[in-house]
Amino acid sequence: MCPTKRYVLRLFISLKHITANVIDRNYGRIVVSASSVEHALKEGFECGRTCNAKAAAAVGEVLAMRLKVEGLAQGRGIHVNVQKEVQKKGFKNQTKVWAIVNALRNHDVNLIIDDSDPQ
Repeated sequence: MCPTKRYVLRLFISLKHITANVIDRNYGRIVVSASSVEHALKEGFECGRTCNAKAAAAVGEVLAMRLKVEGLAQGRGIHVNVQKEVQKKGFKNQTKVWAIVNALRNHDVNLIIDDSDPQ
């Protein structure tokens, strides 16, 4: 099996935490992950707020660094459907989803946005 979208970004946003995973669809496993639950990240957040746009951006930055270490940042590309992620998480979480996507873009991760959203 060789799907065209091999690496896919999946986001999990709860009231307290944010987790971003890159999944290898060929093997059905998580290749790289970053979460606001991690102790090193949690210490850096202001006022202990682990689920706001700043926390989402920090999770995106850590994910980008880990993708670079794994050699996946410039490869075939990481696919993300932003509209689907926003619909799944609700309109209130739109800024968090875009914060993660923009953090990945700013760190030169080859992101392939699979929707027609102009942002």
